[in-house]
Amino acid sequence: MSQRIKRLQEEIKKEASYIIQHRVKDPRLGFVSITGVELSRDYAYCKIFISVLGDEAAQEQTMEGLAKATGFIRSELAKKIRFRTVPQLSFHYDPSLEYGSKINAILKELNLDGGSDGE
Repeated sequence: MSQRIKRLQEEIKKEASYIIQHRVKDPRLGFVSITGVELSRDYAYCKIFISVLGDEAAQEQTMEGLAKATGFIRSELAKKIRFRTVPQLSFHYDPSLEYGSKINAILKELNLDGGSDGE
């Protein structure tokens, strides 16, 4: 992957995060964090991976809100980042933080159970 694509991905991540948190006024959006960005080689498509704090209903509402706000987010990105053509945005749920949290809980439980055997 070229350095230019990496730099643009980081810039998109930073700007999109700011736009979602401060500029999008959709009540369906809860606490959203962008976990990653994948930009195609031709800069035509951009996948934005997000994590949502909350239950499954909150995740669905957030995804609906983001789908509705995609055009606005894209136009705001065009104002902040210089593109010849602004990429088509798509939002994807990233379950990795949720998975990591479950693993940490299991490890903590095993550590507590394991620590009591030696006493």
